[in-house]
Amino acid sequence: MFSATSRYHDVPTARLRLPDGRTVTYVRRRPMPDPDALTTVAVHAVAPHERLDHIAARYLGDPEQAWRIADAHRVLTPAELTAHPGRRLRVTLPAGLPGAAALLAPGGGTG
Repeated sequence: MFSATSRYHDVPTARLRLPDGRTVTYVRRRPMPDPDALTTVAVHAVAPHERLDHIAARYLGDPEQAWRIADAHRVLTPAELTAHPGRRLRVTLPAGLPGAAALLAPGGGTG
């Protein structure tokens, strides 16, 4: 239902039968990962007016992976992460994720 890079990729779906007979499929609640179990691939100091999607593109190669950075910091509002220039953000991937080793190599995931 969702691409392999989506935060909802492995989240199961459920069905709800409405009183009028229609069935609605929905995504169940996504459990938040333990930030300590994530692999840090970089630490980034936020620059003025910087956006989380730009940071994700720089380090992870895909702006749509900004959710991975937000997961590492357990925020509900991702804009909080870039609101204060100088804040240091962990850029993370799940432990054991294929491709993480390439990002950890010298020069990997930095541009």
